[in-house]
Amino acid sequence: MKSEYWKWPEVDGAATGFDCKSASVITAGIDIGAISSKAAILADGKLAAYSILYNAADSRVNGQRVMDKALAAAGIDMNAIQKTVSTGYGRANVSFADRTATDTACHARGAFHMYGSSVRTVLDMGAQGTKAIMVDRYGNVAAFLMNDKCSGGIGRGIEIFADVMAIPIEDIGRLSLEVDDEPEPVSSTCITYANSMAAQMMRRASQNKVLASYCFSIAWKDYIQLQRLANQSGDGNVAQDLAITGGVAKNTGIVTRIERELGIKALITEKGDPQIAGAVGAAVFAAEMAGSGAS
Repeated sequence: MKSEYWKWPEVDGAATGFDCKSASVITAGIDIGAISSKAAILADGKLAAYSILYNAADSRVNGQRVMDKALAAAGIDMNAIQKTVSTGYGRANVSFADRTATDTACHARGAFHMYGSSVRTVLDMGAQGTKAIMVDRYGNVAAFLMNDKCSGGIGRGIEIFADVMAIPIEDIGRLSLEVDDEPEPVSSTCITYANSMAAQMMRRASQNKVLASYCFSIAWKDYIQLQRLANQSGDGNVAQDLAITGGVAKNTGIVTRIERELGIKALITEKGDPQIAGAVGAAVFAAEMAGSGAS
């Protein structure tokens, strides 16, 4: 059976060590993306548990599956959750959610919670879209831009590329940095064209050179998107307090090259996986609902 090179390892429920049973307010956020689902549980505002699972064929079960894993990791059941907010492409399919919220708002608020209140710019790199977001001092969206090209610069394109190259997706970023000289980027416009160019490069360049060129093309596209947002909404400078979220944020080759082009270092977090930022933001909104007594 062919290996599924495109898949990041799932997080089958992870606990952070915070005891939910002593908390007064427990909320949950569910992020149903195009490829994977994420759940986050907050206890008195602290991340207590989370999970990341690839979506099942039946979209209606994804929210419950990922929620069950997070609940098990937290050591509680659904009765302990006071409010739940869902987000992402499949947010309407989470039948037990009290409310829905946009993924842009949730990634902004989730990054603010996970990376610190100094965050002013968020780059969310997901499976089917990349969003550059400006955040105000309260963690709200001040402005944002969506990617305007096909999947060449987003997560699904990298997943296809991992299968084409037969390289585990979690190794692509590291291997792409193991080059002596940075090559020119391949196409950042179309995944089909980019993969074709990569195949041609394999005839005259090493594997790592091909990976470097591919990661550079994505990083360059994201850099341009961040600059466009900065030019439209501010003085043209991307705020140094940058948080990168989404599954692609785990690709060190892309993140390192974005940092190089911007001339700044992205913030890092010890509060979970960058892929759960949307779910965390949804759980923060749920906590605000619980605190206000909203139904």
